[in-house]
Amino acid sequence: MSASINTKVLVVGGGPGGYVAAIRAGQLGLDCVLIEADRLGGTCLTRGCIPSKALIHAAAKLEAITGCVGAGSCGISLREPPALDLAQTMRWKDSVVSKLNHGVAGLLKRAKVRVLQGTARMKNGKACELVQGPDAGTVVHAEHLILATGSVPVELPGLPFGGAVISSTEALSLAALPAHLVVVGAGYIGLELGIAYRKFGARVTVIEAAGRILPSYDEELTQPVRRWLQQAGVTLHLGAKVIGLRETADGARLKLQSAAGESEVAADRILVAAGRKPATSGWGLENLALDMNGPFIKVDAQCRSSMRDVWAIGDLTGEPMLAHKASAQGHVVAEAIAGSRRQFDPVAIPAVCFTEPEIVSAGLLPEQAATQGLDSITGQFPFAASGRALSMEAADSGGFVRVLARRDNHRILGIQAVGAHVSELAGEFTLALEMGAVLEDIAGTIHQHPTLGEALHESVLRTLGHAIHI
Repeated sequence: MSASINTKVLVVGGGPGGYVAAIRAGQLGLDCVLIEADRLGGTCLTRGCIPSKALIHAAAKLEAITGCVGAGSCGISLREPPALDLAQTMRWKDSVVSKLNHGVAGLLKRAKVRVLQGTARMKNGKACELVQGPDAGTVVHAEHLILATGSVPVELPGLPFGGAVISSTEALSLAALPAHLVVVGAGYIGLELGIAYRKFGARVTVIEAAGRILPSYDEELTQPVRRWLQQAGVTLHLGAKVIGLRETADGARLKLQSAAGESEVAADRILVAAGRKPATSGWGLENLALDMNGPFIKVDAQCRSSMRDVWAIGDLTGEPMLAHKASAQGHVVAEAIAGSRRQFDPVAIPAVCFTEPEIVSAGLLPEQAATQGLDSITGQFPFAASGRALSMEAADSGGFVRVLARRDNHRILGIQAVGAHVSELAGEFTLALEMGAVLEDIAGTIHQHPTLGEALHESVLRTLGHAIHI
């Protein structure tokens, strides 16, 4: 039976941007309705960030236990290698997702946000109808519309999803371990999943059109990851493009084109990880008179679109397409609707690759600073000289922390790191940039010993010319 609802704020999409915007709107006393076609939490929670990190953790655990077989490690040895039950691993991963999904539902309920389940279709900038799902037929009229529909995996010409060809979504729910997984794309999604499946025991091949892995980062940062891939037996085809696919009874075969000529690679599964694109179809974008910025919705510093009282956040608004950016935008929009003078104007948005080892970057890379004509100085501290890294068997990976600052006033421009668990340092890196710290601020801050965070302190001291432990 159809129903009609009037509300102050309508949020379309229940991902990390949408649900945060809805919760904050509810906290501010705004009547709010959220529409989600799938499960609350969006791509990040249900088929992206969280399930992938769960599998990465399980894979690392298996690798660590396997390393204790025979001679052992740290005095711990096993007589036989551990067994992997991938189906059970997937069930555990799903339990993590379910806990967080229920948690988001509880937070929305506490904020008095009304959640509708179904596929939204915008009729105009003020009205939306649910056309599929449990609440189909419901029409919502709103004063303010927040678009937070997220993004979807990119298909490559000649490699449509289906059969042996899968996206990251399917890669996170495989029922059985593929004997040979071929990953097309050596960005962070492809490498995170490729490394996890290699640790699970699959043979892995990575194909990348660029001449190196993780091309958005400088080679110094990515070298430790490439070294791990080579040591782990991952086959790399760099500077190579897929020009053909044929599926046989024995599996799939990819035809590659590179400087060396044409070649073929056999695969049981082919993971296409060629990036993501904004989800702009299927919900009525064509019924809204919105200015676009290429494939993205054009917004201002408050995330306002070209239509009055229509806002857009998250992956719809452009790069970087990251969950924490979407959440921050959701905060800004809810508070702007409530009357606060808020803007989305971060100094830095941190990015993390949960590869082996991990990479984190906040602010400018050295090449970017040079391109902007900034006269900068850099210093780095290797984890090989870190007591904490040594004590956790993380000193031999080639990891380091690097800081980049202006030469004239020592204002910090960027901080990067590669190594075990460096993702946990991203908050301190970003805070330093957001607060406008100079090298002397970090140098004068006492860092807890023994921790990996000491490497930031030492990298700053080295930039200033007086490192202690190197």
